[in-house]
Amino acid sequence: MTIRLGLQIPNFSYGTGVEELFPTVIAQAQEAEAAGFDSVFVMDHFYQLPGLGTPDQPMLEAYTTLGALAASTEKVQLGTLVTGNTYRNPTLLAKAITTLDVISQGRAILGIGTGWFELEHDSLGFDFGTFTDRFNRLDEALQIILPMLKGDRPTFTGKYYRTQEAMAEPRFRPHLPLMIGGSGEKKTIPLAVKHFDHLNIIAGFDELPRKIQVIKDRCEDVGRDPATLETSMLAIVIIDEKVTADDIPEDFRQQALFGSAESIAEQIKTKVFDAGVDGIIISPVTSLNGYQPGNATAVAEKLKPYLAG
Repeated sequence: MTIRLGLQIPNFSYGTGVEELFPTVIAQAQEAEAAGFDSVFVMDHFYQLPGLGTPDQPMLEAYTTLGALAASTEKVQLGTLVTGNTYRNPTLLAKAITTLDVISQGRAILGIGTGWFELEHDSLGFDFGTFTDRFNRLDEALQIILPMLKGDRPTFTGKYYRTQEAMAEPRFRPHLPLMIGGSGEKKTIPLAVKHFDHLNIIAGFDELPRKIQVIKDRCEDVGRDPATLETSMLAIVIIDEKVTADDIPEDFRQQALFGSAESIAEQIKTKVFDAGVDGIIISPVTSLNGYQPGNATAVAEKLKPYLAG
């Protein structure tokens, strides 16, 4: 798995009726594929997130959406950024992701994390607990999911989950790419080093050099070549030459890129690639007019010189 240039679809509020909602999602994925993006991601949420909209704004279930996108695209990798472990039994998640891999002919990425959006948990009846609870749940889930993805049949009894010779068949590939999101230096990075192919770093631009160094240090601790753990950053992107730093909420300024397509490409080069991060996943902010065809293509075109390097 290589993620050098990915597109995240962060919302489904396009100013259209629901009948045009999914055709618009397909259009975005197909544009990204044609423009040279190597991956397309959706969020794994049931309600819209704070900062992006109100909870009642449109939000499609992730794996249903990805299955439909698999039939509407040919080359791009498909996944969540990232799956909330608390939302599904690990055996169900293993079945969902192996099914997506079959449907897409080997293009599925399993992105996974602890889950964090408390409102969804409280409203929909999922156990939330403390961060330690959720991290321990993820640790147990991986002891079930990872063997199932390899074709093994784990029997497991833990505090949160249990299985009896759990199976996930059919499988398209003997190894399915694994991605975790986060940047915690005590838990998430060591877990990524232990189990994962890819770490999507959730941090500000100013933090990236340190995070990359911590990743290298933890890899060296266990004898892993750091080059075998790919990295990317998720960045909020506003493709609009009229936007200034004052228009960006202060909390988001270290994760946001804005301006013309050319300016955004230059910012990605200097703030992300030059910091040692391998790839970029852009999350475009749609305007009140909804999805703007051509914007993602313009960024991809301006990024080509930096992606080739």
